[in-house]
Amino acid sequence: MKTEEYLKKIDEVNAAGAYRPAWESLCAHETPDWFRNAKFGIFVHWGVFTVPEAFNEWYPRHMYREGSPEHAHFLEKYGDMKHFGYKDLVPLFTAPRFSAKEWLDLFEEAGAKYLTPVAEHHDGFKMYRSELSRWNCVQMGPKRDVLGELKAEAERRGLVFCASSHRAEHYWFMNGGRTFDSDVNDPAFDDFYGPAQYSEDLKDACPRDLYSLTADSPRMREHCENWLARTAELADRYRPSMIYFDWWINHPAFRPYLKKFTAYYYNRAKEWGKQVTVCYKHNAYPPDAATFDVERGQLSGIRMRPWQTDTAIAVNSWCYTDGNQFKKPEDIAGDLVDIVSKNGCLMLNVGPRADGSICAEEAAVLRALGKWLKINGEGIYGTSCWKTYGEGPTEIPEGQFCDTVRAPFTPQDVRYTCKNEFIYVFVMSAKDGIDGADLHALAGGDIFGEAVNVEQAEVLGHEDVRVRVTLAREATYLRFDKSIRSDYPVCVRLKTV
Repeated sequence: MKTEEYLKKIDEVNAAGAYRPAWESLCAHETPDWFRNAKFGIFVHWGVFTVPEAFNEWYPRHMYREGSPEHAHFLEKYGDMKHFGYKDLVPLFTAPRFSAKEWLDLFEEAGAKYLTPVAEHHDGFKMYRSELSRWNCVQMGPKRDVLGELKAEAERRGLVFCASSHRAEHYWFMNGGRTFDSDVNDPAFDDFYGPAQYSEDLKDACPRDLYSLTADSPRMREHCENWLARTAELADRYRPSMIYFDWWINHPAFRPYLKKFTAYYYNRAKEWGKQVTVCYKHNAYPPDAATFDVERGQLSGIRMRPWQTDTAIAVNSWCYTDGNQFKKPEDIAGDLVDIVSKNGCLMLNVGPRADGSICAEEAAVLRALGKWLKINGEGIYGTSCWKTYGEGPTEIPEGQFCDTVRAPFTPQDVRYTCKNEFIYVFVMSAKDGIDGADLHALAGGDIFGEAVNVEQAEVLGHEDVRVRVTLAREATYLRFDKSIRSDYPVCVRLKTV
């Protein structure tokens, strides 16, 4: 099917469907139950951009920016960009060690409930079968349907399959190649490099001005129509339960196309009998139309509609590089608890190596998280936020790109979740040993009859520890008969009457 045919199909489906390409209609869409309950998923950044195993996933942009370290690196390693450019890395991306089974073995062991591979990153290379572009992993590179294999393996194990599209940014991603004699200017490869429009507004390493360009900018309309068709094809072929978009869909030129796609996706999902959602950043959607996401950051309080944090195990890159620095699993566990206590989900990124293997450092982090979740997952999966997310002195900075900014949690930091008659109390730090917790949010107050009545208290994973519960005006006090020491948050399950 060609782009024009897909655009016609989208209009026909939306004309007949329950959802129209208007915010009023799209805001009636409900957040899926699976998303509310899942809490923890895996994100995967893997593609041609991993071949150099250097810098980060923006290598294909910066290699075409003269004067950048990536430009110098490419020239030294591969040579003149007129004759050998990013397209020539595709045949080197053969992925001999890629195994969907091995990946899902690890993700399942980690305790993940959903999986979101990057279907297409800013570079424009599709990690799935496509009729709209020859630049895909079935016809080139690995010559395997990566997305299809991951979907089959995930769903066989009961993980919810999702996908992400970063296609929007392709409009300007390799535009530095227009400024010198590079292969970006070769008409034979226009179908790969795309419009790659260069302008003063888009010259920065990360273009941030979304408003100087318009729908009438060179090739913008063509790009938006192509984006719409490609994203609809992705939805139809793989039927993901969530489609995640990166930030440039905020551009005003995308607005009518965004509405059309979302209506199409929601209408098609009704035909499939699936619960789906779209994940967005910033203010690309009204809050009720889709699911809000914070990149490499968190929220400072409860958001009543479920939301998501996407962050990575690696501090400095979303993809594998030979210089990656990795977070500690106990810190990620703390972030997961904080996010869930505020009605959110954590989508944790893994960056496989170019050959398709997952490095030992990331595998170790995932296994450690899985070990902790086997004991404490009862207080994570399927829970709701309580009347307050928690208490304690440590402040969580709100917003994106602050995932490594927060101060370490203290024993006074507590987070709450709830499910049925249980309240789950997470003491966020037990590194130096704890003998209980003071829960000021469960204070008795002046009328004890209005307080939370705790019938039983147990420390998950520490069945040999007895807990004494004392209700007082200013707090409910938990005291353990043995000190507990752990690098991870400690969960106390309170059974209420």
